[in-house]
Amino acid sequence: MNVLAIGAHPDDIEYGCGGMLAKYAQRGHAIFMFVASDGALGGDGDVRRQEQKDSARILGVREVPLSRDLIVRLEAVIRQVDPRMIFINSPDDTHQDHRNLAQGAMSATRYVPNFLLYEVPTTLNFSPNCYTDIADVLDLKLASLDAHRSQVTKTNIEDLTILELSRSCANFRGIQARVKYAEAFQSVRLLLNL
Repeated sequence: MNVLAIGAHPDDIEYGCGGMLAKYAQRGHAIFMFVASDGALGGDGDVRRQEQKDSARILGVREVPLSRDLIVRLEAVIRQVDPRMIFINSPDDTHQDHRNLAQGAMSATRYVPNFLLYEVPTTLNFSPNCYTDIADVLDLKLASLDAHRSQVTKTNIEDLTILELSRSCANFRGIQARVKYAEAFQSVRLLLNL
C-alpha cells in the first residue's frame, strides 16, 4: 500500500504521525512525505531541508519535492503516489500555514478512501477517534524529530524540547487508547477492509 503524509513544515509530519509511518515502513509499505515549505521562516532553509532528509531516512520514507501551487501539486503528487492512506495536520490550528495546507489538502484528497488528521503542538480542539500504539517505534519517532537539530528546543515553552513534548503527547494519547504510547487521529474518511 502507498501512504502519503503531508506537512506544512519540516518536523510537522514526524511529530504528528512519525510513529505510524515507521510502523507502515517496517511492514514494507511505500511511504511518501510532502513537506510544503522549507521552514525558512523558523530557521535556515538549507539546514532545515537537510534535517528533513535525515529525518525521512530514519523513518524509512521518501520525500516528495516542494511545489508552488498547492492544490495542483498535491493532486499531481496524489496521482503519482496513488496513496490508499493520507495523513495531514488538523485544520483547527493557531498557525496559518497549517490551516491553509489542511484546507488545500481537503480539496486535493477528495478521492482518496483513507484520510486522517494528525495533531501538532499548535493544534486546537483535537478530538481523536482512532489511535495507533507506537510503543515499539517511539524511539524511531523521537530520533526522526531529533534529526531536526535546529528546531529541537524551539517549542516556545521554556526548558521543554520537542522530544519531551512528543513523548508526553504520546503518553497522554496512549492513556486515552489504554496503551503506554500512542498517536491519535481524527478520521475524515476511513475505509475498513475486513
